[in-house]
Amino acid sequence: MAKNTYKQNTPAAPSRGNEPRPARNQARPAAEPAREPRTSAPKAAAKTPGKSVKLPSIKLGNPFAFLRDRRFQLFLGFFFLLSSIYLTIAFVSFLFTGHADQSVVEGLSSTPVKEAGQESGNWLGLIGAMLAQVLIYKGFGIAAFAVIPIVFFLGYKIVFRRAEVSLSYVLALCLFSMAWLSMLMGYVVLSLSAPDADTGLAHSLDFLSGGIGYEAALWLDSLIGWGTVLLLAFLLISFVVYFFNVTSLNLRRSDSEEAEEEALAGYSTAATRTGTAANHVVNPFAAADQEEEEEDPAPEMTLRRVGPVATPQASRPAVPEPTAEPDYEEEEAEDEVVATGSVAASGPAFSIAAPDLTPTTTAAAAAVPLTVAPAAAGLASATATIAAAGAGTLAKGPSFSFETPTDPEPVAAPSSIPTPLSLADLAGDDEAPLPATLPLPAPRESAGPALQIESKPGELDPAAGADMAAIADDDEDMDTMPAVNYDPTLDLSRYQYPTLELLNDYGVAKAQVSKEELEANKDRIVETLGHYGINIASIKATIGPTVTLYEIVPDAGVRISKIKSLEDDIALSLAALGIRIIAPIPGKGTIGIEVPNTKKEMVSIRSVFATDKFINTEMDLPISFGRTITNEVFVVDLAKMPHLLMAGATGQGKSVGLNVILASLLYKRHPAQLKFVLVDPKKVELSIFNKIERHFLAKLPDTEEAIITDTKKVVNTLNSLCMEMDKRYDLLKDAGCRNLKEYNRKFIERRLNPKKGHRFMPFIVLVIDELADLMMTAGKEVETPIARLAQLARAIGIHLIVATQRPSVNVITGIIKANFPCRISFKVTSKIDSRTILDAGGADQLVGQGDMLISQGSDIIRVQCAFIDTPEVDRLCDFIGEQQGYPDAYLLPEVAGESGGGNGGDEDFDAASRDSMFEEAARVIVTHQQGSTSLLQRRLKLGYNRAGRLIDQLEHAGIVGPFEGSKAREVLIPDEYSLEQLLNNLPKS
Repeated sequence: MAKNTYKQNTPAAPSRGNEPRPARNQARPAAEPAREPRTSAPKAAAKTPGKSVKLPSIKLGNPFAFLRDRRFQLFLGFFFLLSSIYLTIAFVSFLFTGHADQSVVEGLSSTPVKEAGQESGNWLGLIGAMLAQVLIYKGFGIAAFAVIPIVFFLGYKIVFRRAEVSLSYVLALCLFSMAWLSMLMGYVVLSLSAPDADTGLAHSLDFLSGGIGYEAALWLDSLIGWGTVLLLAFLLISFVVYFFNVTSLNLRRSDSEEAEEEALAGYSTAATRTGTAANHVVNPFAAADQEEEEEDPAPEMTLRRVGPVATPQASRPAVPEPTAEPDYEEEEAEDEVVATGSVAASGPAFSIAAPDLTPTTTAAAAAVPLTVAPAAAGLASATATIAAAGAGTLAKGPSFSFETPTDPEPVAAPSSIPTPLSLADLAGDDEAPLPATLPLPAPRESAGPALQIESKPGELDPAAGADMAAIADDDEDMDTMPAVNYDPTLDLSRYQYPTLELLNDYGVAKAQVSKEELEANKDRIVETLGHYGINIASIKATIGPTVTLYEIVPDAGVRISKIKSLEDDIALSLAALGIRIIAPIPGKGTIGIEVPNTKKEMVSIRSVFATDKFINTEMDLPISFGRTITNEVFVVDLAKMPHLLMAGATGQGKSVGLNVILASLLYKRHPAQLKFVLVDPKKVELSIFNKIERHFLAKLPDTEEAIITDTKKVVNTLNSLCMEMDKRYDLLKDAGCRNLKEYNRKFIERRLNPKKGHRFMPFIVLVIDELADLMMTAGKEVETPIARLAQLARAIGIHLIVATQRPSVNVITGIIKANFPCRISFKVTSKIDSRTILDAGGADQLVGQGDMLISQGSDIIRVQCAFIDTPEVDRLCDFIGEQQGYPDAYLLPEVAGESGGGNGGDEDFDAASRDSMFEEAARVIVTHQQGSTSLLQRRLKLGYNRAGRLIDQLEHAGIVGPFEGSKAREVLIPDEYSLEQLLNNLPKS
């Protein structure tokens, strides 16, 4: 406004009359004649008496002029002062009601605000509980109290325009104290949460550190361990030395030194009063004030130079000249000068905007092809892996598959790098192209991704002023704060996935098939077929780990059935067992003859797990079985199978195959995402997995061992899984979901209310090692629940793996077989067993030792199963079992009438078996007048199963009504007085 006023009221302007205004590039010549009448303004005005020339008024306006309004400053200052008082009360209240309000705040997205506000126990209501939850529990813990002096001091300085200490020093002291104390408390809580410590005490003190402090301490502890204490001490000493200007440390001083110091202190005091010894000031706050006073004249001089020029003398009232004021007003004045543009062609105005826009946009545009290319190549992972490993590995045939595990990791690494990291790396290259990309049109040429990068620099508009940016920061952070999703893995946040070092390294194995052997087998096949008048047009050999596939193309007119009938004759001529003819090969116009290799190749489990196909898989339940004839790793998704039926004679690799399946799932899934129900009638095959009971196993309540070895308990376990299936389907119905994946996604996004019984549901895999024994002892009692689970349990995440060594029709019945579309067969003794398990022959022609056929729909694939030894499984279970786990195994629903009676509930509700927290649970229910299991879980910190049993006992005692679906049970007791009378009349234990 000052610049425009000067042009309108300068005496030189009327002297030009109606002449057009000169262009900007002609401003300098036009300004020189205007200097003469500047000293004789009355004369210029006297040339046209009685006439006033009115120039058109051009008002640009300053959108941030309200910041200089004293009324707005007072409003802002009192807002900060009252906010500090509000935060103090909310934080103090959190110390008493924080744990009770945690579930209310976290369930706010699915709970009406009015209902949540009534349940909140914070003294300042729901808003106070939310602020305390964010700043203390999820933020810096008890160190968040340091925010209060920052807010209070800011308001005090705005209102009273003075402050005894500098704002920068208050910010430095409070922010350091907040960060340092939060990390210290985080390390204390982390030490208390050790496996050998009191977990209850750690849980009650977790608010001291907050989420940020705990994660920082956890990160430091994983890097330097006990060195975290030394690092915190070093940071504290360094801050004290730098902040309080400590220059000497005399632990022991003599009397003469003390007298000399007292004399020096007296001299420095006297010198300070006269202004001659300013450098002896020890107080950092006083030193800061002196530094600010030395820096203040710069903006004041700028204002006084501009002020007289911009102030009109006749047409506008006089504006008082700015006076020396505290820092707050001087900063506003300096920002006003930059915003109005009164300082022409100032360098900083361009140095702020231009470098922040163009270089980052150019770097982001250059990074687009680098980031998208690996993701686009993911559809052809095998081709990408070959290209990354080098074209030379292709010519080696079988050796390629073993050399890939060392190379896929560098290939997959770029795809896992987050976007901020790539932008940070590109920022280092901004110095070189900066001069060439400074012109402003460059950002306009950028593509879509550049818009996201430009948004951040664009917010720092130089014309906005420092005060406006400081005011808008808080509002912007609240608007852009993302909603925190529920993470089920945080229950075991320190869980570490198994590493490949736990598995044996057998080196890079190659199929040992000589060229002479290939030529000899080819000649015998051609000669045998020639004896029966079958001519071969071409033949090709593919070497696999166990067998070699010879693909032949017969002459025109040869019937395929004629070649297939010569299977035994070809086996006789080759003097080999296990020859299988595939006529025709699916997807090809050839006929395949599989001939076992003389020296078989062992496929180790480590070589299979180390491949890019298994490491970077996005399957829900990935299983890596081994390698196919073409040396490709065979990985399938159990969630899409959805059930697996295995068969094989004794000693053909069936138990090793089960261990491979379990190891694959243990390597790829967190304990919160997967649970196993293991049934082992042999009592020795799966007993090694007892070590991971508190991590991955599920069991019935009140059972000692998670692995079921008693066939009498198998029926109850299967019925319990059916109950779990029905409950999950009810939850899916209430949530409007069709499968478990959709339901868990909604729950993670906090779109489902836990108060209504919703919970995160892990996958459950039922493994039965020997079905034949169960069918002999239980029969229909086992067949019916297995058939029900196989028919219905796919959508709710329960999957079955059933193995048997006798695949006869009385074991694998029609009702079971019809619901297992995916089947695996190791070597069996007869073609009848092969047809029973696969609906096709060929399993009786396998060579054993892990050689198997996998039937998926109409396709039958031959795979060499990977080998995992018992010590490897033992090391894997030890690695997982030694880590922190859940208090107990995952509890399945308790089967009603498990003891054999129809009304077995009476035994559960007598005085002897009544839960110890029965009376406390009854008081909670009556006080809140809400018969909800989730209420007991929150208030009493119980698990779902125990809270459910308490609700059943309360129903039997007449305190709550019967189950009403998704609604809470009706509370039959109106008040606590009636409850006490009822409790006194109940039989005592």
